[in-house]
Amino acid sequence: MTAAGQQLHGSALPELTWSRFPQQWTLDVPALALVVLAAGLYAWGVLRLRRRGESWSAARTAVFALLGLGTVVFATMSALAVYDRVLFWPAAVQNILLDLVAPLGLALGDPLSLACRALPARSAARLRTAATGRLLRLLTFPLVSSVLVLLSELCVYFTPYFETALRHDALHQLMYLHLLLAGSLFVLPLLTREELLPRWCSHPVRAALVFLDGLIDALPGIVVMTSGTLIAGTWYAQHAPAWAPAPHRDQQLGGGAMLTIAELVGLPFILTVFLQWARTERARTAELDRRLDGELVPVAPQPAAPTAEQPAPAELVRPWWETDTGAIGERMRRRTPAE
Repeated sequence: MTAAGQQLHGSALPELTWSRFPQQWTLDVPALALVVLAAGLYAWGVLRLRRRGESWSAARTAVFALLGLGTVVFATMSALAVYDRVLFWPAAVQNILLDLVAPLGLALGDPLSLACRALPARSAARLRTAATGRLLRLLTFPLVSSVLVLLSELCVYFTPYFETALRHDALHQLMYLHLLLAGSLFVLPLLTREELLPRWCSHPVRAALVFLDGLIDALPGIVVMTSGTLIAGTWYAQHAPAWAPAPHRDQQLGGGAMLTIAELVGLPFILTVFLQWARTERARTAELDRRLDGELVPVAPQPAAPTAEQPAPAELVRPWWETDTGAIGERMRRRTPAE
């Protein structure tokens, strides 16, 4: 019997151990089709840019493939998928990987920017219009997207949604897609699509939002781990193998795994925001230096040495910020006292 066929027969599955975990795999056709389609479109975009003599970051490609699509494959086809219908904790790890880790990898790959550069001008314009539409801007608005992620997790575990998905494969696949999209709504604008964010959402504000989101993401794991109500208890009572841990212990393991992964994901997320912040500040500093170099006024040499009766007139050069109309000039005028 294949691993996929064994999922509904817990007694036929061997005990899940660390040594057996890498050996257990199953084929998830819809998930594989999604991964192949996404990988193919991404590769097409990269090749199209290279044929035009343009470059695309190899690091972004690697992160998209390994952390993004690789996490989708691992969550839906590894031992987590083999055992998710007989043990709660593999299902919990699956869901948190699709909700938090995979969206982070996909967003860092920046597929929308790649598509806008690779597509013809008209198609790229349509994509930009769709990506900045009112509905998407509302769903990606700071805190709104965080609340959507939180509600998605709570809805999965504390409504009949999860147990029904265990009974019906089509709904199970829909749940995977739902979690992946919900996580992407928060990650995508903060890391790659700044036009989806309001103007006040500067890099310091983004860092604060990521920190707050880390606290919010920890809540589902804490609630699952400490809940006295069994999640999908009827289903797991019927399908749990003899070697399975007690139902409450199984749920505690799942909640603890959710909490751990959520906190681990928060660290690279906030580091990425800080790196983008530092890169932006370096670019602004370099631009300011270029402006200053262009505005330096050379002082002409004096034609003759001054005499005691006629001292040399002082060479006056107005500071550039006195006439600058930008934000930097305004800030300098406020800081400099009037003479």
